[in-house]
Amino acid sequence: MNQFLDSFQILGTVQGWTYLLILTLLEIVLGIDNIIFISIVTDPLPKIKQRKARLLGLSLAMIIRILMLSVISWVMTLDEHPLFTVLGQSFTGHSLVLLIGGLFLIYKSVTEMHSSVKGSEEEHKSKDKSTLRGVIMQIVIIDFIFSFDSVISAVGMTNDISHETHGNPLILIVLAVVVSMIVMLLFARPISDFINERPTIKMIALGFLVTIGIMLIAESFGEHVPKGYIYFALVYSLAIEFLNIKIRKNKDA
Repeated sequence: MNQFLDSFQILGTVQGWTYLLILTLLEIVLGIDNIIFISIVTDPLPKIKQRKARLLGLSLAMIIRILMLSVISWVMTLDEHPLFTVLGQSFTGHSLVLLIGGLFLIYKSVTEMHSSVKGSEEEHKSKDKSTLRGVIMQIVIIDFIFSFDSVISAVGMTNDISHETHGNPLILIVLAVVVSMIVMLLFARPISDFINERPTIKMIALGFLVTIGIMLIAESFGEHVPKGYIYFALVYSLAIEFLNIKIRKNKDA
């Protein structure tokens, strides 16, 4: 009970609200790849089911993140004790999750690329195979994988605030997760429509997801790749493509 009251005590301080704002922005930025993945994976569904898939998938993903926070001490140990070693490379529970997640993301993105390049017939087959349950499960799986970094980053950022305010920072992280998920729900549909109505933008987004998958695999082998470089490359590619879209519009006018 005292820990519960300590959590809310932080919200009565300027530092607490500052950290909440920073954490929320962090969660939103780290959720960009989630939104792109959701936009692409829900596209094969009928329009009426797309919103339901996004709502259920992100709601379940939010619950998973909050559950991960409740067992954060266990989550942190996943990166400490090797499970097995292959050719001198040790794999922990954390690195194994990243490896599987990276391979899944690359497989899914390359499959979507193949479907887009093949044309309408291949896309029609893809739509027939897609089910609401399958899409929701994919959203939950990929969010679970991305949750490791966002949760651990959030915990690392709030290590000092408990000393400054004598409170428990867990409530700040939970609120940041909830707010970021609400933002993702609000923007998932317009971003989905924008990406899926423009084949070249969709291909750039898929290329971005492949890069994220490669980054996850690299991190599973102990190679840290700053996400900032990848986000910069995405923004730069999109800026160039927006210019191309503008040029094409001017020519057609």
